[in-house]
Amino acid sequence: MIELRPISILSDNVKECIELELAPEQISLVSHNAESLAHAYIANSPRGFGSRAVAYAIYADDKMVGFVMYGYFMPEYDDDCNTGKPHYHFWRFMVDKNHQGKGYGRAVLTKIIEEVRTKPCGEAEIFYTSYEPDNPIQKLYHGLGFEETGQVSPGGENIAIMKI
Repeated sequence: MIELRPISILSDNVKECIELELAPEQISLVSHNAESLAHAYIANSPRGFGSRAVAYAIYADDKMVGFVMYGYFMPEYDDDCNTGKPHYHFWRFMVDKNHQGKGYGRAVLTKIIEEVRTKPCGEAEIFYTSYEPDNPIQKLYHGLGFEETGQVSPGGENIAIMKI
């Protein structure tokens, strides 16, 4: 059974989260968990400009197997999807190399989509993600309802959105 537990740089399990690893060929596709947790800390600070980051450690049968994070952003802070309105961003996602291929990705993303649809951080119409053009995760995103916009982020990633 998959469980999402809140995590931050102040959590007791932060070291375990930072030690999770990607397969070598995936390292260039997602930021390290330490960097992601630092981004969450900044987004949730008073200088976060109205943004919010929601970070979770992913557990399977009480063992940490991954990390996931989404954000809620005001357009003046992040508007890669060009909405000009507040929006949710599926910001980070990784499953440890030793736990991939077990269906955790689909289960986690499904839980995140369900949570975002409740608009826990504020009103928005769009949930978006971005990924490297050759990242195989795009199949999962498309299978769960994200659609490519044809836009490319400033970092060169494809942008896909889902209406919420």
